Amino acid sequence: MLILFLLILVLAAACVLAVRGVRAEARTATDPLLLPDSFFAPQSLEGVLCGQLMEGEITRRQYLRSMEGIAVRDEERHPLVVPWHLGAGEE
Repeated sequence: MLILFLLILVLAAACVLAVRGVRAEARTATDPLLLPDSFFAPQSLEGVLCGQLMEGEITRRQYLRSMEGIAVRDEERHPLVVPWHLGAGEE
C-alpha cells in the first residue's frame, strides 16, 4: 500500500511540474499578434460608405443617397424574380 501511495505521489508531482513548465513556456512565447491594416479595411462599398459616415467625411443625406444608388444598381444587375404563377406552398 505504501508503494502505491508513493507511486501516486510521484505521478502527481510530475504532473504539477509538467504543467508549470508548459505555463512558463506559454508566458515567454507570447508574441504580440501582428495583423495587417488590410485586415481591418472595409470589404464592400457599403463598408466604405459606413466608414466615411462614421469619420464625418460624408453627411447622413449623402450616405443615404449613395446607398439608394447602390440598391438601384443592384436591382438592375440582379433583379429579384418571383414566380407569380405558383400558389402559396406549391412548387
